[in-house]
Amino acid sequence: MFDKVLVANRGEIALRVIRTCRDMGISPVIVYSTADEDSPAVRAADHRVRIGPADPKRSYRYPPAIIEAALACGAQAIHPGYGFLSEDPDFAEMCGEYGLVFIGPDPEVMAQLGDKALARALMAKAGLPMVSGTTDPVSNTEEVLGAAQEIGFPLIIKAAAGGGGRGMTVVHEVSDLLAAFRDTRAAAAVAFGDNRVYLERYLSGARHVEIQILADQRDTVVHLGERDCSMQRRHQKLIEESPSPGLSPEVSRQLAEYAVMGARAIGYQGAGTFEFLVSGTDIVFIEVNSRIQVEHPVTEALTGIDIVRQQLRIAAGEPLGLTQDEIVPRGAAIECRINVEDPAREFLPCAGTLDEYTAPSGPFVRVDTDAGPGVRVQPNYDSLVAKVTTWGTNRDEAIARMRRALSELRITGPGIHTTAGLLAEVIRHPRFLAAEHDTTTLESIIAESRNKSET
Repeated sequence: MFDKVLVANRGEIALRVIRTCRDMGISPVIVYSTADEDSPAVRAADHRVRIGPADPKRSYRYPPAIIEAALACGAQAIHPGYGFLSEDPDFAEMCGEYGLVFIGPDPEVMAQLGDKALARALMAKAGLPMVSGTTDPVSNTEEVLGAAQEIGFPLIIKAAAGGGGRGMTVVHEVSDLLAAFRDTRAAAAVAFGDNRVYLERYLSGARHVEIQILADQRDTVVHLGERDCSMQRRHQKLIEESPSPGLSPEVSRQLAEYAVMGARAIGYQGAGTFEFLVSGTDIVFIEVNSRIQVEHPVTEALTGIDIVRQQLRIAAGEPLGLTQDEIVPRGAAIECRINVEDPAREFLPCAGTLDEYTAPSGPFVRVDTDAGPGVRVQPNYDSLVAKVTTWGTNRDEAIARMRRALSELRITGPGIHTTAGLLAEVIRHPRFLAAEHDTTTLESIIAESRNKSET
């Protein structure tokens, strides 16, 4: 096992990784930008290295500074968290060149999965079910129009290098197609430095369900059950839960089999997530996220398995020490992402210093955050400020605890707004309570709430 691990991230996920390192007797090191100098995550590490200014391109997304920091402090491995460089195969390869272990899958596998169009082709070859769409990216008007004629409407245009819910545009009419194609390519170029896009049939009314897998270096692959991520706005997840409500045991089992089959086919190692759309008994593959997910606490609550610990053990060459039969999810868990955004202003991100931060607590409530009174919410980074996860023996109990938890949460400051109030409203909505929601439901609830407030 490693003696020292560098955490190449910030915020709640950096603090999360640091805590598991401490549990395992590993000395945690963190890199930070000038904006995060006094953050709780930075204070929690044994060793701290400032690597650049607030601009992530000159700090958290700048591999030379991170590699230099790891070598200077004697770290043996780098944990990238999620976001930033977590799915950058060039960074992972660079780590290996300098004798550092990148805690994640092999760079070649990561590169294949990072190209969403290529990932579709690989998973189709492995036998996973696919929605109709283009095998290769489309690059001109003729290709787009021809593909759309074969696929039909509605369809979705996706960035080949996309991720995190970004770089997607749903198109319902042919009259909107070419403008959406140009806009999505431009947005992809800005967000990912890659303007390639591909087309898929858009499945309205489907559920978004993902399977968490773990795979060691000895060809052992297991799954940790599913997470339902259907409550999302503009493809950004806000509420996740497990098990997926209303999912039949047969479909749940089939999803897990597909995920394990796909992981084996590409020689995956580490923690990863296979994502699917589900409509009734119909299943189609979406993508693979080759990193730890924001919503991993949901799975940890049900299984009792520390996914970060497993990432570290796998990267160190240790066996999983788990068989599929030993993994028995129990009860139900829900996670709400608390973003510092103003729902009344099209979810405009906020920035500023927190006057008050009071986290919920009590039985079976978990809060992942590095916020606190006096902590400044930075404008340069993601708006996530806390994740609240509750567990119950069943879904109703988990929801009841989430209601209580959100009622206890206090986050205030000049110009500070959060999604907490909206999420408290959503988990009381009849469609959510009846498990009749899909990927379009959250936006419908938001529109419904606005209409009420305007009348």
